[in-house]
Amino acid sequence: MTTNRIAVIGGGIIGTAVARQLSRMVDGAQITLIEKESDLAGHQTGHNSGVVHAGLYYEPGSLKARLCRRGVELLAEYATENNIAYDECGKVVVAHNSLELDRLHNIFERAKANGVPDVSIIDRDRLRELEPACTGGIAALHSPHTAIIDYPALTRSLGKDVEAGGGQIRLGAMVTGLDVTESEVRVSGTGFDSEAFDLVITCAGLQSDRLANAVTDRTGTARKKDDGPQIVPFYGDYFLLRPERSSLVNGLIYPVPDPQYPFLGVHLTKRVDGAVMLGPNAFLSLARENYRNNAPNLRDLADTLTYPGFWKFAAENIPATLQQVRTAVSKNAFVEEARKFVPAIEAADVVKGVRGIRAQALNADGSLVDDFVIRSTGRLVQVRNAPSPGATASLAIAEHIVEEALAQAA
Repeated sequence: MTTNRIAVIGGGIIGTAVARQLSRMVDGAQITLIEKESDLAGHQTGHNSGVVHAGLYYEPGSLKARLCRRGVELLAEYATENNIAYDECGKVVVAHNSLELDRLHNIFERAKANGVPDVSIIDRDRLRELEPACTGGIAALHSPHTAIIDYPALTRSLGKDVEAGGGQIRLGAMVTGLDVTESEVRVSGTGFDSEAFDLVITCAGLQSDRLANAVTDRTGTARKKDDGPQIVPFYGDYFLLRPERSSLVNGLIYPVPDPQYPFLGVHLTKRVDGAVMLGPNAFLSLARENYRNNAPNLRDLADTLTYPGFWKFAAENIPATLQQVRTAVSKNAFVEEARKFVPAIEAADVVKGVRGIRAQALNADGSLVDDFVIRSTGRLVQVRNAPSPGATASLAIAEHIVEEALAQAA
């Protein structure tokens, strides 16, 4: 299979990393990165907490676990070489009772199986040494090498690498159709002329399911209609500690995940600029790309409400929904969640921060799609699910995709 003309759709961190990897690995190919916004990193990449996850929670042997650990290595190396802010500030996962302590030990065993370096279970005295304002915990898991980074800056740097390698970045171009034949993939949309490529890789995040449904396959090997997963958007609001109170937090302070709830809950995160974020909560977003409020987008809302998997998910997660409603409508309730870890924080200490929107992939049975999902059919490769730690693993995901694509082409 020839690979002289290659398109990558989606200018978030994963798409940009894939385009960069292609420019490094495929000699003489014409690489085109297509992004519908006017800048790179406009969506999930530019609206997250900036954490470089160490790999504590993921199922050993899963794609998430393997690519997260490789991704950390690549990110740290790239940040050093390209003068991108990167800080191994460390992370504590705090247990408040014996039930959480049992879960903490399970996370510890999983982290060791995943090869996370230097993790340990620490007592409350050591916790207070690391995070003096964090009280109430009986123990914690300490991951000293968990780090923070500026993901938008990293993405822009990767974009410069693409262009330096002879690739083209096409902004303001929205793909609406992919016509796949045995010999090529014709890409069509708005903001550019229809064009044929030998290989197309989609990294569309919040729009990944729609792009999958925009595929017309003329090879006779693919489904006529995509069978999932479908994206259901969840927004997460962050608050910021006022600068004079940011010294209350030295690194990352996280809760122990509750397996009954699909989302982690409020935590405290230091950023590379010194600010401290509280959050996020997690609540159904009525629009996939509205970062200012929760005003509905009728198409987005209709897609969610007509998907059977959403209603099955909702029915099974009523307690989690009620818990998240409190933090969605009340600043005081939001701060109260953070005070479980740092009681010195008061409502007057926080101001409104950014909003992120998570591309949560749901199966038709209502279950969350947990692992990365990358599908390849001939000349079309689709990243269907790359949630956290997707940004951490971005360079490793790019390696994985390009290696697989080149092996198929050989």
